[in-house]
Amino acid sequence: MREYGFWGLVVFNSAVFIFFAFSFFRPTNRRDWRSFGAFSAFLVALFTEMYGFPLTIYLLSGWLQTRNPQVDWFAHSSGHLPEMLFGWRANPHFGPFHLLSMVLIGGGFVLLARAWPVLFRAQRANGLAETGPYAKVRHPQYVGFVLIMLGFLVQWPTVLTVLMFPVLVLMYLRLALREEREVERVFGEAYQRYAERVPRFIPRLRAPKSPKENPVPNPESQIEHPPYHSSTGR
Repeated sequence: MREYGFWGLVVFNSAVFIFFAFSFFRPTNRRDWRSFGAFSAFLVALFTEMYGFPLTIYLLSGWLQTRNPQVDWFAHSSGHLPEMLFGWRANPHFGPFHLLSMVLIGGGFVLLARAWPVLFRAQRANGLAETGPYAKVRHPQYVGFVLIMLGFLVQWPTVLTVLMFPVLVLMYLRLALREEREVERVFGEAYQRYAERVPRFIPRLRAPKSPKENPVPNPESQIEHPPYHSSTGR
């Protein structure tokens, strides 16, 4: 395994992507840190196999060698399993799965970046975030994390990250549902109307009506620390 064992690259790539996501997500409470920590663990597991030790290739080496005996499965480029299994013989970095993964990863980070300013303004106004990405889905930050993880899975699937992915998606779903219950108790009908208009995770093909640009404060929510919600910043 001459093309692995680069633990410096494991640390460097993990740190870069985690810091990049942190700069957009800005965790502020235990719930934020829990979701961000799970996402970070996914990245560390991914880059450990990408540059450190190819556990998935090692576990599947017998089957892979039988299926494609002409491939050097312990070469680093062979870690792009979708391209290799579907017979992509050119540079895998320009293969269809790798290009798709870059679109998903880039889209996830763009979504995180665009959601944060809207969330910050809503937090300062003590209102609901209803513009920008929040006019399309109620939890764009969670959607962004899922898109990034899905993109890495398409690019470099591993046994561990494949097992982690549905667990993390379920965790984000449960966090979203809990946040919605809490914020509904604070914002009442204002949030109910917002939830009826905007889907939770998957945007509608037909664009909803755009709300007013400024977040609408709730006159009954003048409390010092309202509960956190991904569309309120608390």
